[in-house]
Amino acid sequence: MKITQHGNELRFDENLFIVSKTDLKGRITYANDLFIEVSEYSEDELIDAPHNILRHPDMPRAVFKLLWDTISGGKEIFAYVKNRSKTGKFYWVHAFVTPEFDPKTKAITGYHSVRRSPSQKGVEAVVPLYEKMLQAERGGGMDASIRLLNETLSQHKVSYDDFILSFE
Repeated sequence: MKITQHGNELRFDENLFIVSKTDLKGRITYANDLFIEVSEYSEDELIDAPHNILRHPDMPRAVFKLLWDTISGGKEIFAYVKNRSKTGKFYWVHAFVTPEFDPKTKAITGYHSVRRSPSQKGVEAVVPLYEKMLQAERGGGMDASIRLLNETLSQHKVSYDDFILSFE
C-alpha cells in the first residue's frame, strides 16, 4: 500500500515522491497522482488552487517566508513541512523546492517541488523547533519567529538546508 494511516497521520512509502509545480504566485499547475491521493483533494480541486491550501496550522509562517524568499531569489531549498489533507489529516514531507527558469531569458517562470517521506529523526527534531517558532509568532509576530530560527541555526553553526539535511 502506498499510503498508510496512523491515527490522524498519513504516511507514504519512502520510495515514492510527491511532485507538484506552481506558477509564480504559488498556484498549483501540476500535481502527480501521489500528491492527489495523499492530499485527499481531486486534481480539479488542486489545479489553480494556492499551494497553501495544504498549510497545517502547526507550521510556522516563518518557514514559508524562508522558503519563498529563497526560491523567489533563484535558489533551491530543502524543508520539513507538515501538511493538512482535505479531511484534516496530516502528513510530513521532506521537500526539495526549486525555481524553474525560462531557458532564454533566465527569468523564473514557476516552482517545482519534489517531496518524499521524511525521517522520523528529522520530524522529532523539527517539531519542538517549530512549536517554539509558533509561540514566538504568537507573541512577537513573524520577525520574532525568524529571529528564533536564525538563533537556533547559529547555535548549531548550520544553514537551514544543512540542518534539514543532517537528519537523512
